[in-house]
Amino acid sequence: MTPLIIILGLAGFLLIAGAAVALVASGGKQDVDRLEQFVGTTTVVDIPEEGESKPGGPDVADRMDRALSGRNFFQPTKEKISKADVKLRVAEYLALMVIFALIGAALGYFLPQENSRLLAVVGFLVGSRVPPIYINMAASRRMQAFDSQLSDTLNLWVNALRSGYSVLQAMEAIATELPPPVSVEFERVVQEVRLGLSVAQALDNMYRRVPSEDLDLVITAVNIQREVGGNLAEVLDNISFTIRERVRIKGEIRTLTAQGRISGTIISLLPVVLGFILYLINPGYVSELWVKEAPWIWPNVIPCGYLMIGTSLIMIASGWFAIRKIVSIEV
Repeated sequence: MTPLIIILGLAGFLLIAGAAVALVASGGKQDVDRLEQFVGTTTVVDIPEEGESKPGGPDVADRMDRALSGRNFFQPTKEKISKADVKLRVAEYLALMVIFALIGAALGYFLPQENSRLLAVVGFLVGSRVPPIYINMAASRRMQAFDSQLSDTLNLWVNALRSGYSVLQAMEAIATELPPPVSVEFERVVQEVRLGLSVAQALDNMYRRVPSEDLDLVITAVNIQREVGGNLAEVLDNISFTIRERVRIKGEIRTLTAQGRISGTIISLLPVVLGFILYLINPGYVSELWVKEAPWIWPNVIPCGYLMIGTSLIMIASGWFAIRKIVSIEV
């Protein structure tokens, strides 16, 4: 029972610490500190939601977030969260990773009939990957939604420019008329420009949050037009036609390769899931794979079962990567 008490104690401590941080975080930052997030920054800019902070005291959670995200090691994590548009700080994200890892370790240790330290380690590693997988999936879905809306965005932008709107007014119309995530991103651009950033800097910040190749074309066209002049509406109209055709072709390719992608995932996960189920049913039978006894690959060090497990994992991973490479077609 000692491992269970330790795991539950750590989980309880993390939950209490998270609750304390959330309570303290109800206080907001001063206006000067909020402006410093946008003016003169070279990193990804996060626009706080209305009502997110209230006056009344120091925001310890934000200070911890700035301390962690300001380091080079945690900066990519902050950028991933920003791309996924998930309302999490870096400290909260790391706390979630630890909590899920402990839950996975507890399930891996206590779920089998015989307590297994090996499955506890596997559960710890798998659980720690749950938040990153969710963030990556959310960022991928948001990127796909943004790309699918970009053609309509350019059509509205072109019509606004031809009606006499300026570039900033056209972006305000996009933020008002179109659904998320396009409206959210262009609203952030408008707010950053109002807070003192140039249009080029605000667009670069949007590209960091949404690194789309199609958006890069649009930003390049806008920057060139602001420097040398020209008919921006006509250029955006041509880009809109190109993007619309690319989206159509990508959709057709994704439909044609859906069966291959799903088959590769199912075939790769099937032996792993089946082996785990067999271990839950009969741990003694499956555990023969890692029992240190004859036959040996390296006498008294590496049994034959280790080689079988390693070879099977390498073959499963190689097959999965090969299938993903086959069905991945660049447009």
